[in-house]
Amino acid sequence: MIIRGDGVAAYCCAYLLTKAGFAVDLQPLDRPRLPVILLGEQALALIRDIFDQPALFDDLPRIRRRVVAWGPGSRPIDVEHSAVVVPEAALLESIRPRQSDQTEGNSSNWEIYAAPPLPSAVIQHRFGSRMACATPVTLNQGSDQAACWIESMEDGWLFLVSGWLLSVGAPAETLLAKSRVVAREVTKVGDSAGEFPAYARIASPLGASGWLACGTAAMAFDPICGDGTAHAIREAILASAVIRALGDGGSTDDLLSHYDARLTAGFRRHLMHCRQFYSSGGTGSLWQSEVEAIDRGIQWCNAKLGGHAGFRYQLRGFELEAVR
Repeated sequence: MIIRGDGVAAYCCAYLLTKAGFAVDLQPLDRPRLPVILLGEQALALIRDIFDQPALFDDLPRIRRRVVAWGPGSRPIDVEHSAVVVPEAALLESIRPRQSDQTEGNSSNWEIYAAPPLPSAVIQHRFGSRMACATPVTLNQGSDQAACWIESMEDGWLFLVSGWLLSVGAPAETLLAKSRVVAREVTKVGDSAGEFPAYARIASPLGASGWLACGTAAMAFDPICGDGTAHAIREAILASAVIRALGDGGSTDDLLSHYDARLTAGFRRHLMHCRQFYSSGGTGSLWQSEVEAIDRGIQWCNAKLGGHAGFRYQLRGFELEAVR
């Protein structure tokens, strides 16, 4: 069983399949790490449950407030929040499968692509053009270390947490110059750690005979919803369950169809959540063009799911069972 990648989805697949008795060959791919990841309660609970680490990250400070100013002229709203901020490298180190556990067990000719590149016949569908930058910043001395801030402007939006600023749609300096909320928390802006796409995208197909796509190889999510890590974990659970069902003699066509439809439905839900934010964030060309792109994505998902006859399987724990 080959798993290509070294992110959360790859490690989840490797861990679950190793526990299920498969021999796993985990093949890492070099890539830049995110400076920080905000793990909400749902994602943290999933990671703790899968990796049998009930106290994971208990020692980290928590984000307990979220200050939101969203939409033209909106007043900041202060709401309760619960999350931890973790550097991606530290998260992966805490869940990295042990090499000694990966070499023994049942063999499988299937491969899981948990990071690109995918097989040449796969097409990636992109629904948007927005780009993001992560930039280190120095917070004001009186800034609340247990808070995060999110603010929309006509040119894009900002997200500030634990000394890192995410700017989407325009450079950080451009957006900070127009900011009413985030700018007052920042005293100094460092050099950008790099630019990356912030629009949602999905591969098609998501699997074929001999392989499955999972994690960032399958789908990438807009950071505006903050649910990318949780989605990657759920994809890994389902991909691992499909491999187990195939090993038990399940129908390849039926299982691939189920996997593709489940992931596509999850991607559509994400797009619909994104649409709520982009339709209310502003009235300028950025917001209008991104809503149009998101609508194209929703229509694409609807067309793919329109011919799906219904789900023949359901997850029970980490295994798939046929629906009777």
